[in-house]
Amino acid sequence: MKLKLFLALFSFALTSVFSQTKVSGYVYDINNEPIPFANVVFKGSTEGTITNEEGRFYLESDETWEALLVSFVGYEVLEFPLPKKINYNLKFVLKEEAESLKEVVIVSGKQSKKASENPAIRILKKIWERKRQNGLSQFKQYEYNQYEKVEFDLNTIDSALIKSKLFKGMEFVFEEVDTSSVTGKTYLPIFLNESVKKVYGDNVINEKREDLVGNKNSGFSNNQVIIDFIDDLYSDYNIYDNYLKFFDKSFVSPLSRTGIQTYNYVLSDSAYIDNKWCYNIIYYPRRKNELTFKGDFWVNDSTYAIKEINLQASKSANINWVKEIYIEQEFEVLNDSVFLIKRDYFLSDFALNKKEKSRGVYGKRTTLYDNYKFNQPKDEKFYDKVVYNYDEDVYNREDDFWEKNRLEALNKDEKGVYKMLDTLKTVKKFKRLYNLGSILASGYIEFPSINFDYGPIFSTFGFNEVEGLRLRTGGRTYFGPNDLWRLEGFLAYGFRDDKFKYGISGKWLLDKRSRLTIFGGNRRDVEQIGASLTSSTDVLGRSLASSAVFTAGANDKLTNINLTNLGFSIEPSRNFEVRLDGSFRTLSSASPTFSLDYNDPGSSTGISSEIKQFESRLALSYFPKREMTGFGVERKEKNDDFARLFAQITRGDRDWFDSDFDYTKVQFSYIQPWQVGGFGRLVTSIEAGKTFGEVPLGLLSVVPGNQTYFSIYNTFSQLDFYEFVTDTYTSVHLEHNFNGRLFSRIPFLKKYNLRAIVGLRGVWGELSDENIALSTTGNPVEFPLVAPNTRMYYEYSVGVANIFKILRIDFNFRGNYLDNPDARRFGITGSFGFYF
Repeated sequence: MKLKLFLALFSFALTSVFSQTKVSGYVYDINNEPIPFANVVFKGSTEGTITNEEGRFYLESDETWEALLVSFVGYEVLEFPLPKKINYNLKFVLKEEAESLKEVVIVSGKQSKKASENPAIRILKKIWERKRQNGLSQFKQYEYNQYEKVEFDLNTIDSALIKSKLFKGMEFVFEEVDTSSVTGKTYLPIFLNESVKKVYGDNVINEKREDLVGNKNSGFSNNQVIIDFIDDLYSDYNIYDNYLKFFDKSFVSPLSRTGIQTYNYVLSDSAYIDNKWCYNIIYYPRRKNELTFKGDFWVNDSTYAIKEINLQASKSANINWVKEIYIEQEFEVLNDSVFLIKRDYFLSDFALNKKEKSRGVYGKRTTLYDNYKFNQPKDEKFYDKVVYNYDEDVYNREDDFWEKNRLEALNKDEKGVYKMLDTLKTVKKFKRLYNLGSILASGYIEFPSINFDYGPIFSTFGFNEVEGLRLRTGGRTYFGPNDLWRLEGFLAYGFRDDKFKYGISGKWLLDKRSRLTIFGGNRRDVEQIGASLTSSTDVLGRSLASSAVFTAGANDKLTNINLTNLGFSIEPSRNFEVRLDGSFRTLSSASPTFSLDYNDPGSSTGISSEIKQFESRLALSYFPKREMTGFGVERKEKNDDFARLFAQITRGDRDWFDSDFDYTKVQFSYIQPWQVGGFGRLVTSIEAGKTFGEVPLGLLSVVPGNQTYFSIYNTFSQLDFYEFVTDTYTSVHLEHNFNGRLFSRIPFLKKYNLRAIVGLRGVWGELSDENIALSTTGNPVEFPLVAPNTRMYYEYSVGVANIFKILRIDFNFRGNYLDNPDARRFGITGSFGFYF
C-alpha cells in the first residue's frame, strides 16, 4: 500500500479527529526473531494490544500519547518516545533480562500443564470452579437492554482499487475511507445495521426471549434476508463455555476445561482495574492448524471472574474465507461479586486467502448491554410468545428513537454510511451489481414491476436417459418476502422423448398465529422415484437423480408421474406441524428398459402397466430449537443445528377415484446433528417404515441408491437404483466431519487445511412373497425384486473435504452383498460447496 495514499487518508481523518495516535510496527529479539504475544501499550494508559505470530502490531487511540511501552516476560521493558501522532512500521528490539532469566518462564514454546509448576494453571482452575457463579448464571431470572451495531467494510483500499473499472462512476464512496484500530488497514464502510432488543431469560426453566424493539440499516431497511443473515453470522456466545461457535466452527475457548491440552498459559502481570486487583494471563495455541485463539485476559483475584478478554484466531486456524477474527469483551463490576458483560466487540476479515495484502471485507459487530434487572420471575407462557406479524414500525423508527436508545453514539464514518448508501441506490451501476448478487443468492431473476420472479435459473438445464437434454423455464409470484399466498410453476421439454412436462402449485396462509395453510397443485413429469425412502408430496419437488448428467451405469429406471395434491397444514404449537392431505397419482414406466407392470386379474391381458392411486396422508413433524425467519406463507430456516422428527401414516383406498389398491403405510424418520466439542460435527439419521397390504413395485419402498457422482446424504453410494426393494425397512446413516482435527496432526498435510469425513450407512428390509409375485409378470425387462433381509446391507466411506476450499471427495466401499449382479465394490463421489 502506497505511503502517499496513507498520508492522504490520515490527513483527511485528522481534519475531524484532532487528538489521535496511531502506531504500527514489529517486535524482535536480538537475533532478529519475531516475538509473538508481546505487550504494547501507550505509557500511562491501559490502552494496548499484543503482537501477532509474526511480531506485528497496530495500536490506535483517540487521545494523544507521547510514549509507547513494549514488554515481554523475561525481557527488558522498552520505552519508545512517539515524536508524532502517526508512526508506522517501527521496529523494536527487546533485550533479555539477565537476572530474570533464572526466575521467569519465557513466553515461548510449550508451557507446563501442571498447577504446581505454572501459576496461570492454578488461576485457570479457579475460573473453572467459579464460572457458574459468575455472570448471568448466578441469577434465577434476568433481563437487560441490548444495543447492537454491525458494519461491513471493504478493506485494503489502495489507488488501484479506487481507479478500477468496478467503481467507475461511484468514486464518491471513497470519501468515507478510514483506518482500522485493530489491523491498521484502510477500509471503506459499505453497510451498517443497528438493532435494539429487550432480552429476558430464566435459568430455572432454561428459557430465553428476545423482543426486537427497533432495527435500522443502510439502504436495506425491509430486507429480512440480510438482517437474518447478520443475526446468524454473529451468533451469541459465552466465553465461559468450553467451545465457542463462530461461522459454523467450534473453537476451543481459552477458558475451556480442555484448554490446558490446547493452549499454553503464562501469568504475565497484575494490576488494579476499576479498583479490582486482577491477574493478566497470556495464552497461545500448542499446535497450529486447529480452531484456536491467542490473546490474553484479566481475571479478578477473589471472584475469579473475567474483567477483560481479547481473542484473536490463529492465522493457521482451519477456517475458510476468514482471514482474521478478533474479539474483545469488557465486564463491568456491579458490586463486589457481580461481573456482567458491558461491551462486546467482534471483528472478522473475510477474504479469498490469508495473505497479508489480500483485499477483503471487514465484518464488525459491537454489542452493548445496559439496565440489568434480576430475579423478577415471569410465567412460562411468556417465553412461548411468537411474533406473527411483520411490524413495519420496528424497521422504521424515527431519529429521536435512535438518539435515545443508542448505547454508543455513531462516529462520523458510521453516519456517513447511511448518506452514502442513499446516494449509491440512485447509481445504475450499483443497481446492476446489487441485482446480480441477488440473482446468485436466490436463484431468481426479479421483475418487481409485475411482482414476478423468473427461475430457479439453476434448474434450467438437465439430462437423463429418457428425456435426453432437458430445458426448463418457470417462475413464481413475488410481492415481498412476507406474502400470504404464492403461486409457482414450470414448463419443461425433453429433446429425446419429445415431450413437454409442467407443474403448478399454490399455497395460502389463512391464519398467521396457527400458520393454517392450504396448498395444492398438479405436476406431469419424469421422475426417479427410487431416490428416497420417506415419501414426499411436494408437487414441484424433483430429486437430483432425475437429472444427473453423468451416472454410474444407466439411469433408465424412470417413471412418468401425474400427481395432483390438495391439503392443509397447521402448527398447533411452535415448531410442531400437522399436515393432512390427499393426492392422486398415475404412475407408468417412462423407459422401454424399465417395467412397472403388475398382475391384474381385472385387466383383459391379466397385466396392467399403469398404476392409478388415491392416498390420504397424515404427517406430524417436530423441529425442536428451530428458528425461522419471515412472517408469510414461505419462511426460511435461520439455523441448522436442530433435530428433525417426522412421522407419517398413509392410507391407499381403492374406493376413491377408481384406485387400484388398498394399503396402509407408516413411516418415521429422525435426523439429529451433534456438535462433538472440538472434534467436529456428527449427523445421524434413522428411518423406518412398513407397508400393510399387497402393492406393486411402483408403490413399494425402494432403498435409495445413488448412481450419480455426487455425495448425497441419506442415500447409498454403492447401490444402483432399485437394487433393493422393501415393504418393511430400517435405515441408519452416520456421517462425521472432523473439521480438520485429524489432518492438523499430520505434519506434511496440516498446511493444506484439509478436513476428514467418515461415514457409515446401513439398511435392513423385507419384502413379502405376495408383493414379489404381484410384480412378477414375465416382462423381459423386469428384474428380480430383492430385499436386504438375510443381513443388514452396509457401506462406509472416507472423505477429504476442503480441497481448494470448495471440493469434497468421498471414497465409498461396499461392505457386503458383493455377489449381487453388477455390484459396485468401490466408488468415488464428490460435491462442491462454500463453507467456512
